[in-house]
Amino acid sequence: MATTDRQATTLALAHALSAAERGLAVIPLSRTKLPALRSPHRDDPEAPPCHGECGRFGHGVYDAATDPNRIRELFAAAPWATGYGIACGLPPHHLIGIDLDTKSDTDSSAALRELALRHLFTIPATVVVLTPSGGRHLWLSGPPDVVVPNSAGRLAPGIDIRGAGGYLVGPGSRTDHGVYATAPGTARLAPAACPPALLRLLLPPPRTHHPTPPSAGDHGQGLVQFVLAAHEGQRNTRLFWAACRAYEDGIGPALVDPLVDAALNTGLTEREARATIASAARMTGHRP
Repeated sequence: MATTDRQATTLALAHALSAAERGLAVIPLSRTKLPALRSPHRDDPEAPPCHGECGRFGHGVYDAATDPNRIRELFAAAPWATGYGIACGLPPHHLIGIDLDTKSDTDSSAALRELALRHLFTIPATVVVLTPSGGRHLWLSGPPDVVVPNSAGRLAPGIDIRGAGGYLVGPGSRTDHGVYATAPGTARLAPAACPPALLRLLLPPPRTHHPTPPSAGDHGQGLVQFVLAAHEGQRNTRLFWAACRAYEDGIGPALVDPLVDAALNTGLTEREARATIASAARMTGHRP
């Protein structure tokens, strides 16, 4: 490996360890901005879904860690890494990334300002990361019981969202196109709380309301099975999604207890499950 690459890897590791000290879980990235470690199951098409339960590296954002020893092990396994990714949606920050791209014909910064004016919110002072292409990543903090999904262009053309299961390229990372850097004056800031009006825009749009009988029927049973099939790391995500669908379809109250029972079977506590379901009720405009 060239000396410059070794230096880039050493710098990336240093930046990643610094991010971890702030509570941000990280993974090594290659120059292409993709996870540096390939899946250990890539040659086995019959392998069941694995999010790291096998104990090996190579599961993308599911490898993300804040423990410095674990991070050093990840980078030791990927000596070609020149950057690091920061996992979104994880405690303590529950990071949400607003990616203002420059590749589209639309001015994404202007589009965000237009959304802010229309929906009456203000982007608070927060961490801003400048990308090599001239774009910006805004870091915001979300509530612990709300799952923000990833999306591309749904909010507005040129605006991508990095939420649960996604990651942001960390400042100090070197890619094929240049280096990511923190905007002046924002490096020491903590991710600011996402404005509630913006948070509502980031959640999936409600589906058409189709009331079903109070017994919940097959659809309700399908939502319960969806929760029961959750692996560790996606239990809250699946429960929140299923509860939102239940309330949107008019069977939320009837399905609370079955969903709680399903969540308990996946390893969540009753308190966690009921808090997540109550959050889904609020987000869909219902009383918990």
